[in-house]
Amino acid sequence: MIVLMPQLYEHLSITFMKKIKSEWFLIETDQEYENALARYQEIKYALHNSNEHKEKMLLAHLIADYEQKTSDLPEVDPIELIKIRMEDFGYKSVDLANEYGDKGTVSKVLNYKQALSLTMVRKFSKLLHIPADALIAEYELR
Repeated sequence: MIVLMPQLYEHLSITFMKKIKSEWFLIETDQEYENALARYQEIKYALHNSNEHKEKMLLAHLIADYEQKTSDLPEVDPIELIKIRMEDFGYKSVDLANEYGDKGTVSKVLNYKQALSLTMVRKFSKLLHIPADALIAEYELR
């Protein structure tokens, strides 16, 4: 029988848990969802191209998939929905501009000065995991 000192046991447990955290599967329960959200919060500022960044992107997909299956989208206009998802994923307007290619147009859209184009709907739907039909709803420009 092997007896471990408490400190060594704690170290091994933490090391083991860190390894497990990088092995994600489809989220099927509320507890798994909560665990994924907590882990996402821990690594949401991971450096690009790092293993944690890859894990963060995987978690974003898994979380979005679970949310899509288990909840309805909030009753907000497409721009608010985009802003909510940007916050969920930790994106800034510059990230949308990088995806779309024009910072000025993205700024106008986010400030209700210009309507979403079909190209934006396609790209933002994919980037933010929002169904395209939620982004084509009518909304007022200001």
